[in-house]
Amino acid sequence: MKYGYYPGCSLLGSAVEYDRSGRALLEALGVELEEIDDWVCCGATAAHATSHLLSLALPAISCAAAEKQGLDVLACCSACYSRLKQTNHDLRKDPALLAQINEIIEEDYKVKPRVLHVSEVLANEIGADAIREKVTKPLDGLKVACYYGCLLARLPKALRIDNIEYPTMLDDLMAAVGAEPVDWPCKTECCGAALTLARQDMVIRLSGELVQMAKECGADVIAVACPLCQANLDMYQSDAEGQLGEQLGVPVLYFTQVMGLALGLTAEQLALDKVIVDPTPLLVERGLVEAGVYL
Repeated sequence: MKYGYYPGCSLLGSAVEYDRSGRALLEALGVELEEIDDWVCCGATAAHATSHLLSLALPAISCAAAEKQGLDVLACCSACYSRLKQTNHDLRKDPALLAQINEIIEEDYKVKPRVLHVSEVLANEIGADAIREKVTKPLDGLKVACYYGCLLARLPKALRIDNIEYPTMLDDLMAAVGAEPVDWPCKTECCGAALTLARQDMVIRLSGELVQMAKECGADVIAVACPLCQANLDMYQSDAEGQLGEQLGVPVLYFTQVMGLALGLTAEQLALDKVIVDPTPLLVERGLVEAGVYL
């Protein structure tokens, strides 16, 4: 099982723990990743707010490179996945638009590769049964609030990854490694996303309310699939505590980090030291990591 890996900008910078934990988890499950040759930024929100053609051309460059390598595309970042998948959807249904984009990027892209999110690969290509067989440290009793955010299950015509109102794919993956998914109402509520610079006050309020709700619903940790979501819920948690007048202290981990713990991957492999709200006390108490190993 081999895929063309699209790390995107965040996973090689601010979300390096997502990159490292994702690679380690997939390797443990027998998945081979080949980084896409000369991939470029997907454009994220900036491109499609500026130019429709630019928003398609940037993802098409990377998808065309994967096509040359004969590989489907695997992305971890929800924003990257959304842009790559939406582009392929638009180009497949509009031959004239495809011809225009090919002229712009100077390629003969035929839109052959599938674009898959890492959770899709885990849930649908590998499957829960195969994942359970690899579990060495079941996460029994660990209550996880899976946070999908705005992008992972939205744009249903293009993505079709899960139920847009109440997705369960990440919950099912948590259950496969022995954790207890928390039933909570904020799975797809917005954390403020890229408003972190323009309206930091709004981001602190929204992300704080999300963490507060997860805690009220009994979550030990929050599992995310988006670098912006992770940054907002983790980085601004102390600021949110000041606004809310209560201590939150809920670790915000990538779902690949949580799954990796169950497969016996080390704290170093999962880059747990990159998380701001310290998960160490909880994980040591559950016997999932050793005290003092990485901090």
